[in-house]
Amino acid sequence: MGLNCPGKADFYTGAMTQSPHSAPLHRLLLQAADAVQGVREGRSLTDLLARVPAELRPGTQALAFTALRRLGGAEAVRQQLAPKAPPPRVDALLLVALALLWPDPEPAYADHTLVDQAVDAAKQRAPASAAFINAVLRRFLRERAALVAAAQHSPLGAFNHPAWWIEKLRQDWPAQWQALLAANNRPPPMTLRVHARRTTAADYAERLAGLGLSARALGAPTPQALVLDRPVPVSALPGFAEGLVSVQDAAAQLAAPLLLGAGLKPGARVLDACAAPGGKTAHLLELQPELQLTALDADAQRLARVQDNLNRLGQHATLKAADARQTAAWWDGRPFDAILLDAPCSASGIVRRHPDVRWLRRPDDITALARVQAELLDALWPLLAPGGRLVYATCSVFRAEGQAQLDAFLQRQPGAKSHAVPGFTGHLLPVAENASQHQPPLDGFFYALLTKP
Repeated sequence: MGLNCPGKADFYTGAMTQSPHSAPLHRLLLQAADAVQGVREGRSLTDLLARVPAELRPGTQALAFTALRRLGGAEAVRQQLAPKAPPPRVDALLLVALALLWPDPEPAYADHTLVDQAVDAAKQRAPASAAFINAVLRRFLRERAALVAAAQHSPLGAFNHPAWWIEKLRQDWPAQWQALLAANNRPPPMTLRVHARRTTAADYAERLAGLGLSARALGAPTPQALVLDRPVPVSALPGFAEGLVSVQDAAAQLAAPLLLGAGLKPGARVLDACAAPGGKTAHLLELQPELQLTALDADAQRLARVQDNLNRLGQHATLKAADARQTAAWWDGRPFDAILLDAPCSASGIVRRHPDVRWLRRPDDITALARVQAELLDALWPLLAPGGRLVYATCSVFRAEGQAQLDAFLQRQPGAKSHAVPGFTGHLLPVAENASQHQPPLDGFFYALLTKP
């Protein structure tokens, strides 16, 4: 298992930013089916979408996201209609079509259009299966209410998550598990971070309003954050190319101020230990440009994304491609005043942005990731100067990657002190309780602030 955290990928925002009608539907269905098949075979949707022709990517993304959010129900219905699964490529196309035909108060397409276009897609993909696709979809439409009701009798069909995932949430969060599952199946907001030294969230919201784009500033504890009423391509954001604004969820915007606290001394040495794609690295430098910041990541290609972000924002950091656990290979022996460990994790807190994650993860992945997180904590703690601050973060709602990980570390390092900071530390859940403090609900995160005596 590599050290990359799927949750830190920023290839897509998790919300459609272009009309799915921008290309012929049958072509989009084929691309979305390929993406769903790839995910079922264990490949990342981020990588799969990157291979889609640019002109088809927005529409493909929209259809694939919907299909993956409804995949459990679609599979349960397909098993009722065709107990013997068709060949994988045909099955993927059928599942995408069933997901798009799922009851929806605002469907993207008329039922007959979807069926006709799915049949056209089948004729291109597997002509011998076109009649089968047509028959299954038309029967689904005739019996839709009963078939959907039957599918929802199973956990897979009711919650669109694997059974082990549902059970883990039930154990970790007995009062909120259903709300967490429901949140995962809703599109996320598009949240921005304005450059703290160049503008304010309120001023930028006014600038957006002048372009007909509605947004609202979130205020404390994320004063640089504002949420768009509807997602747009970054090319539509004024000043984006010049670094005036970045795309970053409000939960991720808590990391930099938590690490910096009241501020570090000028020239303080700071380590961003798992930096890619660089959003938190850039935020640290926005808040305190005079830091001597080292951005580390195990993946050289992903580290290039950090450099791209820094270039856009006019910032500088020392970038190193290395496994943070292998300190002898990259550390110069001088302690750091502050360390941000945004550790590789399950990404269970940002499934609404990465709907493939629930289908890619396996139960033993959580144990393996928790082991890597512990190894990172143990390797980096000796690098922190006395009086220094370390922030441990994961974009996970599983306790094994959050509070349980922190508790175990404190047992191993009794000298370390954990600090509770209201609104920042602990498990942040993407549910309504979270929304009372942060509007709208944040992504799911865990933060811990540790200091060394």
